[in-house]
Amino acid sequence: MTNEEFKKTLWDTANKLRGSVSAAEYKYPVLGLVFLKYVSDMFAAQAQVIRHRIADPASEYYIDDPAIREESAETFTGDKTFYDQDNVFWVPKSARFDTLLDQATAPDLAQRLDRAMGEIEAENPTLKGVLYREFSRLALEPGKLGELMGLVARLNFDPAKHGSRDVFGEVYEYFLGQFAMNEGAKAGEFYTPKSVVNLLVEILAPFKGRIYDPACGSGGMFVQSARFKDAHQKTLGKKGDLAIYGQELMAATRRLCLMNLAVHGLDGNIGQSYGSSFTNDQHKTLRADYILANPPFNISDWDGDKLTDDPRWVYGIPPKGNANFAWLQHMLARLSKRGRAGTVLANGSMSSQQSGEGEIRRAMVQADVVECMVAMPGQLFSNTQIPACLWFLSKEKQIGGNGRIDRSGQVLFIDARKAASGRISRTQVEFTDEDLARIAQAYHRWRGTDFSDGANYADEPGFCYSATLDEVEKHGFVLTPGRYVGTVAEDDDDEAFAEKMERLTGLLAEQMAKGAELDVTIREKLGALGYGV
Repeated sequence: MTNEEFKKTLWDTANKLRGSVSAAEYKYPVLGLVFLKYVSDMFAAQAQVIRHRIADPASEYYIDDPAIREESAETFTGDKTFYDQDNVFWVPKSARFDTLLDQATAPDLAQRLDRAMGEIEAENPTLKGVLYREFSRLALEPGKLGELMGLVARLNFDPAKHGSRDVFGEVYEYFLGQFAMNEGAKAGEFYTPKSVVNLLVEILAPFKGRIYDPACGSGGMFVQSARFKDAHQKTLGKKGDLAIYGQELMAATRRLCLMNLAVHGLDGNIGQSYGSSFTNDQHKTLRADYILANPPFNISDWDGDKLTDDPRWVYGIPPKGNANFAWLQHMLARLSKRGRAGTVLANGSMSSQQSGEGEIRRAMVQADVVECMVAMPGQLFSNTQIPACLWFLSKEKQIGGNGRIDRSGQVLFIDARKAASGRISRTQVEFTDEDLARIAQAYHRWRGTDFSDGANYADEPGFCYSATLDEVEKHGFVLTPGRYVGTVAEDDDDEAFAEKMERLTGLLAEQMAKGAELDVTIREKLGALGYGV
């Protein structure tokens, strides 16, 4: 099977849990089993690494005597220290996937899985309170849980053959996306497609500093930011370092985020508990260098009526019926002096005038904190057709840490509605790597950042345009990119308008004259035949 075929098969089998368990619930036990298989495989692989080290003459752990070596191998592979030093989770024997798979037909399998998860948490402090431990509460037919384990057993996380963390991440992201599609859009919450996350990351270019997501979900923004940092360390010739901060409203989703971070070897401060970033902000003193987020679209039940005097509302009190401009102002309040934020919002945020939103947008533009606006295709999200856009905010548009070109008093508009050339399905598109590079480079050239390819920025009709604040004011502070970038000329030649008009007018006159001649000829022929015309 290909990876995609296998993931689909795994998904189809996971659907066997349906009927007894709701779609909103069964992602947790499925992802829990995938996680258990992952840590068990990594544990087994580390045991082989330890055995190799004591048999390798070049290793500091080398043991020359074969008999002593074999005896030491049993000791070392049973020593937690040799796993901790390589950041591999310690998995007690009774909690390993293979051990439990041998007991898959046991009537108390669910209870055994709960105990196994508890044992893994007890041995690994970073997982405390994170793993799914409610298998025994699932109302499943006998044998279904063991059947699911049998399929998950076919997953193979082998670090010797591939980057297991990446493979786990792919399975994890695939499942989250599939669950999002099946659950539908709830309370404006939409699973962020990987290519949208990548676009945010490619433009913000998080490399060194504090990164924050006030609606962090399962932690995808953090994982992709860390990958970006790792990928660019060599090209930039310097070490990057990111400190992760986040908050999530839902307790179960917060646990998924912590599990995702743990699997990818990332430490993060996701607050002391779950809760709203508006009414239970757990990072009030944070001043982040990067903020990436896909907050719930257009939510009305965000307790805005309790926060009318909140100091975060520098540019105006957000309407109680829509949190879009509350999110934007919350992010601005959490940015450092040189901080930059990128967030996904519904398209309405770019032009809405109701409930004072137009005035808040005007104040933000006039304060010069809006840096870049990106319009996106309408078929990017798997579980909603609501068209979305990206807002990029900045507290430093002058020459400095964020770029070598002063962009004070300017806003970059990018119309990427036709820029997604990849296709996931009949109803969903995605940005390819080439699409991402084109969009991100428009920004990096405009700003003159370290991540620019060195080419000079130039406005491109139909795609990007650098507007002054005076131009934005003339458009009534509406930030829809299509109003600024113009349209692509349909002609691919450089023929001047006057010359083309003269040529087409002459051609039309010639054709009309031929038409008149033809009309006379037809009349003459008909007359000869005795028809009066």
